[in-house]
Amino acid sequence: MPHLQFEINQKIESRIKDRFVNEIRDCYSQVMGTNTGHIAISIREYDKYNLTIGRAEPEQDICLMNLDIRDGRTIDQRRELALKYMDIVKTHFRVETKNQYITFTQHPGEDFHLVEKYLAGWEANENPFV
Repeated sequence: MPHLQFEINQKIESRIKDRFVNEIRDCYSQVMGTNTGHIAISIREYDKYNLTIGRAEPEQDICLMNLDIRDGRTIDQRRELALKYMDIVKTHFRVETKNQYITFTQHPGEDFHLVEKYLAGWEANENPFV
């Protein structure tokens, strides 16, 4: 059950968030070879000066992403997802890619729990609810 967390230093309209999370979820499913029912997404909005990244000017928009995923994805999959997410953030939130930063944290499947069960290790094109 990936938990995809987006921290941004601006306020976002609900309709933009809705389009954003749907695109993020679909992109994850496609790149990582899984369905969408177990993908969790958080958007945290902060005031302008409450997020920083060293290469950005203080008044610029910033997006920090923490992506908690299960072990088993290749570096190529993670890199593809990172670049696609940067484009999605730029499109929907208008944050320049140089002002975005992504951290992947990988966990064994047993660290992810749904009411039905905890997840097994990742397998390509899986359905974690089965």
